[in-house]
Amino acid sequence: MEKMRVANVNDLDFLSRDIHINLAVLKENIERGYVYIIENKEKSVGWLRYNLFWDNTPFLNMIYVLETYQNQGYGGFALKVWEQEMVAKGYKEVMTSTLVHESSIHFYLKYGYVVVGGFHPSNEEYEVILKKNI
Repeated sequence: MEKMRVANVNDLDFLSRDIHINLAVLKENIERGYVYIIENKEKSVGWLRYNLFWDNTPFLNMIYVLETYQNQGYGGFALKVWEQEMVAKGYKEVMTSTLVHESSIHFYLKYGYVVVGGFHPSNEEYEVILKKNI
């Protein structure tokens, strides 16, 4: 049975697999409640991280599911739970981004996100910004 919970410091070993975030920043985000653990039968199978864009709009930084558990619905489950949490916190919209060539753009479009812009980060492909009213 899948569930998602707010991460705590005991999850640091598992979350240290995330090479896209500095450990000190990860610890700060855990303390803020901005990191979730995706579980299957009490086993950690992935994580979700977010922050606030302009200090007032939840911005989904990453959903990651371990390879063994990919394409089994965990990402969609985590996204829905996160959106419900954001509604409960009083937010009206959420945002995220992805590189234009990544398959995750189709994932977000499937869940009702719309492209609202983008930019070219240094030495990378075009990054698409997506938004959803919740």
